[in-house]
Amino acid sequence: MQKREIKYIFVVGGVMSSVGKGIAAASIGKILQSRGYKVANMKADMYINIDAGTIRPAEHGEVFVGEDGVEADQDLGNYERFTNQISLHENYITTGQVYAEVIRRERNLEYEGEDVEVYPDIPKEIIRRIKACQEKNQSEITIIEYGGTVGEYQLLPFLEAARMMKSKKPSNVFVVLISYLPTPTLLGEQKSKPTQHAITDLYSVGLNPDFVLCRADQPATLDVKKTISNVCSLPVERIISAPDVYSIYDVPVNFEKENFGSVLLKVMGLPSYHKDLADWTALATKIKKIKKEIRIGIVGKYFNLKSCKDTYISVIESINHATWNLGYKPQILWIDTEKYEKDKSKLNELNELDGIILPGGFGKRGTEGMILVADYVRRNKIPYFGLCLGMQIMTIAYARNVLNLKDANSTEFDFDTSNPVIATMADQVEKIKNKNYGATMRLGAYPCKLETGSVAAEAYNKKEISERHRHRYEVNTKYIADLEKAGLIFSGKSPDGILMEIAELPKSVHPFYLGTQFHPEFKSRPLAPHPLFTSFIRACIRKKPAHLGEK
Repeated sequence: MQKREIKYIFVVGGVMSSVGKGIAAASIGKILQSRGYKVANMKADMYINIDAGTIRPAEHGEVFVGEDGVEADQDLGNYERFTNQISLHENYITTGQVYAEVIRRERNLEYEGEDVEVYPDIPKEIIRRIKACQEKNQSEITIIEYGGTVGEYQLLPFLEAARMMKSKKPSNVFVVLISYLPTPTLLGEQKSKPTQHAITDLYSVGLNPDFVLCRADQPATLDVKKTISNVCSLPVERIISAPDVYSIYDVPVNFEKENFGSVLLKVMGLPSYHKDLADWTALATKIKKIKKEIRIGIVGKYFNLKSCKDTYISVIESINHATWNLGYKPQILWIDTEKYEKDKSKLNELNELDGIILPGGFGKRGTEGMILVADYVRRNKIPYFGLCLGMQIMTIAYARNVLNLKDANSTEFDFDTSNPVIATMADQVEKIKNKNYGATMRLGAYPCKLETGSVAAEAYNKKEISERHRHRYEVNTKYIADLEKAGLIFSGKSPDGILMEIAELPKSVHPFYLGTQFHPEFKSRPLAPHPLFTSFIRACIRKKPAHLGEK
């Protein structure tokens, strides 16, 4: 049988950013996967940063960690949640990576004395990385999402890479433009002119869109579709409506209502196998019907510069997955702990919540308030789930209030503390001293052994697990014996027993008081909620006051 040629789909934005390119790219992957094709998703960021690890979450959104430790854009999390495929370094590319590699090769005489130029050498390196992603994933169809929008200067080398690939094999390379259709309030009518200009921008770099996804608050009208169709000389069936939906998990279902999958495969010259989105469609339908609510507080400090939804996207989606699976929908409240540092009496408001999650983060600001929260919910039996920093905070709170080490702290917050119950990891000391911060933390998946009979072991129903990490600090081994003697259980440890991966209190003491040094939120899936999140939500449901029943 003749080997099928590899296909590439470029997803680019027009008009403005933050209109859902990542969800669209993930949905395309899901649709093609549901029809029997092996896909890979890749994100290309325009930043000079080597990776997303050194960018503030409040500005750029969550730093998603892949299985091999890649610190990437949050869209890799969307790809994983939609396609259930593991993200690796090959799935993420930045301008910084591209230039760094070209310069490295030039210094090593790998260009054999030729002059090195932005064109064509930068686009060629981009193409090499795209093909490396395809080879690593052995994908039949590779979907490359470009950050930003057409017309931006920094995107030009990436668009040129797509043009070069398409000019060489036009039957194997396709462009999907996702563009916003504004509806001016006074007019009440969708306007396609900005999208027409985006199409013109694509023409100017030698690319034609093969599909246009029309993002808007409402479905694109037939008249608008026809207008866009005429501008880019495409059949109307290739102008796909992409309106706002109840949840992101509706997007693939909505695309299929537009017959997007069948038309896409037809244009790519691939057979259209029977689609199977039954489980996904059932989930999207179930979500809309859920009436019962549960109130979850997320404790943090990245609430000022950018949407909390981007900063904590994997945590939010993990909460969604677990609550939906148990027949509830979450009402999430954002808790800035700095107010508790000024007025401890406000801690009483936590009694109105069904559970508290303290996610990851860095820096001293707000941590004293977090410690107050961790102690309050322990004493008042409110379910608590700590993620990375959240585990460190609960350990500090326990040391201060149960061991009576009033100055217990982390060396991250107070380097000179006399009781560093949380300390810098041994291999991190020199890195911090030399200000070597980029991609130097404990990153990626590591094994963890669970203690039989613990809350964690019961949730996982396993003896050994593998979870993803992103941290520089850990529980100080000098304090472990005293903490355990005082009742804190380290139910998850590295195989050598040195690193404390999970801390908890037994169910006989607290309904759910557990923290993980790793980030379980990176492995939760809509059709397979993470077991620790599920266990936490169950505890929240048991705690839920009667006044928060059916809505």
